[in-house]
Amino acid sequence: MIEDLSSHETQGPLRDFTDVNGQVWHATVHEEHGADYKGRFYLVLSPRDHERHGEVALEDVRWNSESTARRTLDTMSGVELRRRLRSALGRRRAPRG
Repeated sequence: MIEDLSSHETQGPLRDFTDVNGQVWHATVHEEHGADYKGRFYLVLSPRDHERHGEVALEDVRWNSESTARRTLDTMSGVELRRRLRSALGRRRAPRG
């Protein structure tokens, strides 16, 4: 579920966390515009030193509002963020068949 995010509005960095290699990542929320408001906001992780390069969209992690997304990310542990990052990077590297 990795795609070009240039057409989506960034809601700004909400949370920073460190991966297992010590690299700092930003957890942000992007908004997908459209007629359906349900699940409009989704999680995007990006390395701090590459902002748009290396961005990973986790489109399976969705919220109906930005305030719900913020509240969820505020309470999400670093372990959970690292697990989601590892999973998303693994999907990105997996061969398509």
